[in-house]
Amino acid sequence: MKTKKPAILALADGTVFEGYSFGSEGETIGEVVFNTSMTGYQEVLTDPSYRGQIVAMTYTEQGNYGVNPEDVESWRPWVEGFIVKDPCEYPSNWRHLKGGVSLDEYLKKNSIVGISGIDTRALTRRIREKGAMEGVISTVDLNPVSLVDKAEKSPGLVGRDLVKEVTCKEPYKWDEGLWTLEGGYGRIPVIAREAKQSRGGEGSQIPSPSPLGERAGVRGKRFKVVAYDFGIKRNILRNLVSSGCDVTVVPATTTAEDVLKMNPDGVFLSNGPGDPEPVRYAQESIKKLMGKKPVFGICLGHQLMGLALGGKTFKMKFGHRGANQPVKDLKTGRVEITCQNHGFAVDMDSVKKAAELTHVNLNDLTVEGLCHREGRFFSVQYHPEASPGPHDAAYLFKRFVEMMGKG
Repeated sequence: MKTKKPAILALADGTVFEGYSFGSEGETIGEVVFNTSMTGYQEVLTDPSYRGQIVAMTYTEQGNYGVNPEDVESWRPWVEGFIVKDPCEYPSNWRHLKGGVSLDEYLKKNSIVGISGIDTRALTRRIREKGAMEGVISTVDLNPVSLVDKAEKSPGLVGRDLVKEVTCKEPYKWDEGLWTLEGGYGRIPVIAREAKQSRGGEGSQIPSPSPLGERAGVRGKRFKVVAYDFGIKRNILRNLVSSGCDVTVVPATTTAEDVLKMNPDGVFLSNGPGDPEPVRYAQESIKKLMGKKPVFGICLGHQLMGLALGGKTFKMKFGHRGANQPVKDLKTGRVEITCQNHGFAVDMDSVKKAAELTHVNLNDLTVEGLCHREGRFFSVQYHPEASPGPHDAAYLFKRFVEMMGKG
């Protein structure tokens, strides 16, 4: 029987949990948050929005279907640490059998420190009562007093620009569409030809899925979209491609002037980590783009749009993280089950003169969507590409395409 190595999670308020080492050994510091999704741990691990955070999964068992090469949302995992009650040692899934690894192996391979065997319900209740706070997971320092001190001295997320740590370094084309059972992730032939030229002969021959743009009343036209990478998830890009967009991804620091020189039909503002307020360079670019091009923002992109409109954002007590958040569309009265991952929100009173409220969270009535009264921009706080509904929010990509179709 394998001997379990002890590990400790210590929170800045002095709370200590004793458990077992899971994943890589060592020590890590970050803001401790919880995610209520029952599945999707692989997407959580690789979402750049979790930069600076230690994530606790509230659902008891994690890792039962392993980690496969296809379902990553970025080129590497971004969480600072991972907390689970019961990790599955022997995953079983047909996709796992095709080159996958166990969750424990994946964390070890990527040097992510984790802890298992603690009471994750008690941890979640602590965060709900006291708020998200800094914490430390360690397998090398098992002194609770020392670890609490380290957590107390951690700078936290407020005022830190984490976007520059996760954004791409250079612009690039994205040609991959949504996953299908028959062909996996297909590629749009037009972009594949461009990629073939730029990569010296490498190109995909996989047929693309039918673009949603053809069903959006734009006669199959493909629209040129510039997507800002504030920590963008790959499935957002796949949805844009399959909705009828030719996508170029640009670094977060790209100026509005440089974007306009590319003459896109529309601009997309991605998700990303941390506090939106210090990301002022992006706010300035967004100000200059709104009114000149159709703009669609998700999550951090939504918050940055709110700031660009002259509004304010605030840090939430413990945020929204999970695949079961109810959101009401105020225009239709329809309720969507949404996937979310954010710890900051837009103050509606600060932007109500510049934008219209379109969506609200039914748990706490926080802002979940904004739009321009004349239809030139819109944004949502949640993640339509994550498909928890599973298709409740797919219309948002269609709306963006329709907006570009109007010119």
